Amino acid sequence: METSSGIQASLSGRYAVALFDLARDANALDTVAQSLTALKAALAQSPDFRDLINSPVLSRDAAGKTIGAVASSMGTDGLTTKFLGVLAQNRRLSQLPAVIRAYETLLSNHNGEARAEVTSAHPLDETQIAALAQNLRARVGRTVAVDAKTDPAILGGLIVKIGSQMIDSSIRTRLNSLATAMKG
Repeated sequence: METSSGIQASLSGRYAVALFDLARDANALDTVAQSLTALKAALAQSPDFRDLINSPVLSRDAAGKTIGAVASSMGTDGLTTKFLGVLAQNRRLSQLPAVIRAYETLLSNHNGEARAEVTSAHPLDETQIAALAQNLRARVGRTVAVDAKTDPAILGGLIVKIGSQMIDSSIRTRLNSLATAMKG
C-alpha cells in the first residue's frame, strides 16, 4: 500500500495531498470523494471529457472556464470545482485521473482500509463486489475498498492488486503459463 510520503513523490500525488488536506480541514473528505468519483465515471464514459483534460491547445482561461462549466453541470462540490480550476490554470488537467487515484488511496489510508484494484473480463455487479471485498478483508485483515474495472483481454478470472501484492487468476495468464509449460 502506498504511504502518503510515497504519494507525495509524484506531481499528481502532491496535488492529491493538497486537495486531501483542504478537504480534511473543511470536513469535506467524503463530499470531495463523491465529486471525484463522479468525475472518474465521466472520464471513463466520455471521450470528449478525456480529450478536454488532455488538450494542449486550450488556453489556461478556456480550460478553466470549460472545466468549471463541466463541474457545475455535474453538481461538483465547491472545493473540487476550485481545485479543477487550479489544475486548469497550472495546465495540469491531464493529471486528473492520477490525482483521483491518489486521493482515493489517501482517503482509504485515512479510513484505515486497504484499496484493491480489481480487473475482470466482464463488469462485476454490486453483489460480486461485496463478496470479493469480504473475501479480501479476510485475507488482509482490514476493510477493503474495491476499485473495479474491466479488461476483456484477460478473457476471464480476476486480477487483484492490493498495494504491492498482485493475485492474477486470469484465464489469459493461465493460458500463457500452459503454453510456456508445453514448450518444454
